[in-house]
Amino acid sequence: MKTFPLQEHLPQTSRLVLGCMGLGGGWNHDPIGEAEIAHAQAAVEAALDIGIRLFDHADIYTHGKAEQCLGELLRRQPSLRDQLQIQTKCGIRFGDAEGPKRYDLSAAHIQASVEASLRRLNTEYLDLLLLHRPDPLIEPDEVAEALQRLRASGKLRHWGASNMHAGQMSRLSRAMGEPPRVNQLEMSLLKLDWLDAGTCFNDPQGRNGLAWGETLEFCQNQAVQLQAWGAMARGWLSGAAPEGASAAVVRTAERVRTVALRHGVPPEAVVLAWLMRHPAGIQPVIGTTQPARIRACAQAEQLTLTRGEWYGLYETARGVELP
Repeated sequence: MKTFPLQEHLPQTSRLVLGCMGLGGGWNHDPIGEAEIAHAQAAVEAALDIGIRLFDHADIYTHGKAEQCLGELLRRQPSLRDQLQIQTKCGIRFGDAEGPKRYDLSAAHIQASVEASLRRLNTEYLDLLLLHRPDPLIEPDEVAEALQRLRASGKLRHWGASNMHAGQMSRLSRAMGEPPRVNQLEMSLLKLDWLDAGTCFNDPQGRNGLAWGETLEFCQNQAVQLQAWGAMARGWLSGAAPEGASAAVVRTAERVRTVALRHGVPPEAVVLAWLMRHPAGIQPVIGTTQPARIRACAQAEQLTLTRGEWYGLYETARGVELP
């Protein structure tokens, strides 16, 4: 099995990550009950069954209930903590009396958010904390001080970023004295900006080329783990595409099924294997919490697409041939 950047810092981590945004019921303030806990239990068991060890949260997911569900499982079975690694995120605040929806990477908010996440998760430490969105008012030295304080107290092992470009990560890296361990970005067969930036550089087909190109290069050069949120392409390519889907989406779903049949694997494995074929060692975040779909991803790590298959999927998803 090929190594990937995060293994240097979390040797027992998994190539696939379970995204836990779907835990906890709806995005409301209703309390969690046994149904939500059972749903979480089934998702965690399915993930562990296929070798997933890293679980992705955020303080805002279902208003904290996603973390709360995993925390309840850990309360009922404390030994479970040794079987998994937890990353969560902070920095997004919903509108309240103090202002509208906003990003807050102040030291006070980082500290308060981590403390609240630890309580909800029923754990004494986080394996990873990701800064969820870039805050225009960020003070890198202040962020570094907050993160270093959390590490010194044993509450945090590693830090990372989410939705940040190379320049933003560079500023934080200087303040921290090290690069982030992770940068989580939207990347999939339906979200191709990151790839087109390089393949279509110096061509009108390129989109957001400079920022994306520099970001991928920064992550690869600094051994920052690229994590792909939205990796399952909303399920459109491995299940039913929505009514009115574009011709490119329909054709890509058909090609995914063709490749899946050729290799004798579920379509989900093909969608993920396409991302994992990239030499950056991308770590897909599986957004579903349905056990059957989680298990359908199991063969992605063993599937290596040929160059022809990989480019065929890429071109079909783009809807136009490369320059």
